[in-house]
Amino acid sequence: MPLTPPVGSKDYAFDPEPATTSVSDASAVPLRSALPDLVCFAHLHWDFVWQRPQHLMSRFAQQGRVFYVEEAFFHNDDLIEPHIEVKERQHGLKVLVVHLPARLRTDEAAAEQVQFEVLSRYFDEQGVDNFIGWYYTPMALGKSRFFQPSLTVYDCMDELAAFKFAPPALREREQELFAKADLVFTGGHTLYEAKRQQHPDAHPFPSSIDKDHFGQARGEMTEPADQAGIASPRVGFFGVVDERLDIELLGQLADAHPEWQFVIIGPVVKIDPATLPSHPNIHYLGGKDYQELPAYLRGWDVATLLFADNESTKFISPTKTPEYLAAGRPVVSTPIRDVVRPYGELNLVQIAATADEFGQAIDKALTQTRDADWQRRTDEYLATISWDLTWEQMVDLMQSRLQAKTTAAPGAAASTVSVS
Repeated sequence: MPLTPPVGSKDYAFDPEPATTSVSDASAVPLRSALPDLVCFAHLHWDFVWQRPQHLMSRFAQQGRVFYVEEAFFHNDDLIEPHIEVKERQHGLKVLVVHLPARLRTDEAAAEQVQFEVLSRYFDEQGVDNFIGWYYTPMALGKSRFFQPSLTVYDCMDELAAFKFAPPALREREQELFAKADLVFTGGHTLYEAKRQQHPDAHPFPSSIDKDHFGQARGEMTEPADQAGIASPRVGFFGVVDERLDIELLGQLADAHPEWQFVIIGPVVKIDPATLPSHPNIHYLGGKDYQELPAYLRGWDVATLLFADNESTKFISPTKTPEYLAAGRPVVSTPIRDVVRPYGELNLVQIAATADEFGQAIDKALTQTRDADWQRRTDEYLATISWDLTWEQMVDLMQSRLQAKTTAAPGAAASTVSVS
């Protein structure tokens, strides 16, 4: 069933929600030339884990209106009519969730059509007629392909098709998005090498850092209550606990080194928690607010990137790498390509492929905070990256493409007239 423009035959409820306390605030970003409104289509919940979309969108929101469209919420019954929920977050950013009745769960085309109609009605009410369409998932095309943004950006932060439970149609939709996009940004250099073959205007923007936020871990901070009773030395990891985490490696390390305490922070998703190793020196503390992370990092002796070697990790560029370093923590990682290059090659992060190598690297890292040269070189590198700089470079590219479109339009019109 193809999408069709809304016919205006239904009245959809508009359910605003009061503003809530933000998880994080971007620092005040430099003023840039005006951009149109920004409509972001995402597969990640705004309030789940603070990562790339939140870092960038919160900065855009300081310059203009941002609408963050999450995936639809399906109810368990047919008692509700389709409507939109609006949640206001920091800097006036609006999170939009379309609510749908259960009957649409099994009819993807109909569900996408209804979402398009609900969003169209809301955007008309809000006067959203000139906007940038920003995509984190190609699957959002199903509800948005009839929109006509002034500029379309695909910020490809991960190779989503390689993730567990990826929709079968994702690769096909991505090709459609490549055809629609004016610009493609990638979350790392490895991903860029793959995507530049598919789009002529692709640009790498690896994971960056909010140095001031994570730098708090270098000073005195109150120890979180659920970590305070854990003995030292502590070896930590934070992030989503899913198929990317090498749980076998974690179990081997905990078994071989009972003298170390392993602290794992993050929500468990897409995998059965019962499959996680249950050694007495592994402590699963669950998900934490972004604001709390520096206090946990302050109490770690070594930070780790315990990623498995599988399809889901082939293209990742972990945001936590510079975050750990900004906190002053020595880091040990499995050989993830975007960690090896540049962090491993610059000898800022130790790379280890096996449990024995990882254990030896942790043992070395336990003394690394006393290495003034390592700290100096780390800080020199971190001084070259920031989310503010990433955002500014993205904006410059977007403004350039918008300007090119504006100046090209009269020329095209003149050409048409002269031919006739």
